[in-house]
Amino acid sequence: MNCKKKDIIFDDGTACHKVWKGWFHKFIITGILLITFVLIVPATIYASAVFSKDWTGTWAASPQAPSSTGISNDGFTNTTLRLIVHPHIDGTEVRIRLSNRFGKQPLTFNAVHIALQSFGANIVPDSDHSLTFNGGNPVVTVLPGAEALSDPVSMNVVHDVNLALSFYIAGDSGPATWHAIAQQTNYISTKGDHAADTQAGAFVNKVDSWFWLEEIEVLADSSTKGAIVTFGDSITDGVQSTPNENHRWPDYFADRIQKESPDFKLAVLNEGISGNRILTDTELFGSNALARLDKDVLLKNNVKAVIMLEGINDIGHGTFDAAKIIDGMKMFISRVHAKGIRIYGCTILPFAGAKYDTPEGQATRESVNNWIRTNSGFDGVIDFDKVIRDPANLSKLLPQYDSGDHLHPNDKGYQTMANTIDLHILKK
Repeated sequence: MNCKKKDIIFDDGTACHKVWKGWFHKFIITGILLITFVLIVPATIYASAVFSKDWTGTWAASPQAPSSTGISNDGFTNTTLRLIVHPHIDGTEVRIRLSNRFGKQPLTFNAVHIALQSFGANIVPDSDHSLTFNGGNPVVTVLPGAEALSDPVSMNVVHDVNLALSFYIAGDSGPATWHAIAQQTNYISTKGDHAADTQAGAFVNKVDSWFWLEEIEVLADSSTKGAIVTFGDSITDGVQSTPNENHRWPDYFADRIQKESPDFKLAVLNEGISGNRILTDTELFGSNALARLDKDVLLKNNVKAVIMLEGINDIGHGTFDAAKIIDGMKMFISRVHAKGIRIYGCTILPFAGAKYDTPEGQATRESVNNWIRTNSGFDGVIDFDKVIRDPANLSKLLPQYDSGDHLHPNDKGYQTMANTIDLHILKK
């Protein structure tokens, strides 16, 4: 065999060694490489599995069209808004999604900040971060119907510590995409850019709504396996829960996951809209459930499951044909399953004594609930009706869970709903 010397230059260009290009040396080198591959590659794969991170929502709210009158219709000019939100999972980096879904003109955000809330409109000193877009631009313009995703920023987000998002709008925003009922006090400033203010002095006006903020995402550790979307109406939106206390049933559910499933967590994204229906759009209460399914669920990152609680508003506004409501649920289920996502159906809560209460409505609710419990295509059933109804009158909320309107639970009722969910469904 005619062996020659040959220079071998390694890929990084930093080393050059002379070796004999004989068959024996090839054999030795090949063996070393194979051993190295066997030892290193599995370790790399293992490390990737342990430390892999995915962008996952830690908070969300469904965008709604502005009302024909009022603050959302008027919009904002030369004003700063400070919105308070409650994250559901921890993360080491954060980014936000802004929505101009229902806007009629381009919307420019001249400054966007994120910080930890101290109290009220005050933020924790030194926690403030200026957010940028499109690779470093502090100003972003969002076209009508579109959204903007911020650049990531390193920040420790903790699931039980509120965040404060501040937006300065220099020009005319036009009618504003919003989430009308937040059960959370948010703040509007006097004129000017106050996005970086740590003190609350300029934030003189209060409002119980969120504007333009659609989602906050974080990079979570490997204990977080994805997100579960709670999709519904005012009962999921938390109407009649105590403001600023995060006592919506999805909040209680998220707290349970943190405490009871530390090694297998799912973020909880609340996509409830007060007044929402399966089959009908309304100006005040937003697009029907089937119309908003894609943007509010299927297009979100890392969603693993959906919990659906809908139908009470269809019944309450005169849809007494149970088959139509069930067909709407079937379409919802098939589209969720087509994305490989599991979906759990919730029975409709009782409403005797509420403004919705009619014999036809009660009969329709019973028919739909019977289908959910027995013949549905859901991957599982969460029987909210069973745990929250009055045993002495099955069409009525148990008095201790009734907020007083005979339609929405109180804080205790919402907590009972969250406590009835079997956490084992998460691991499916």
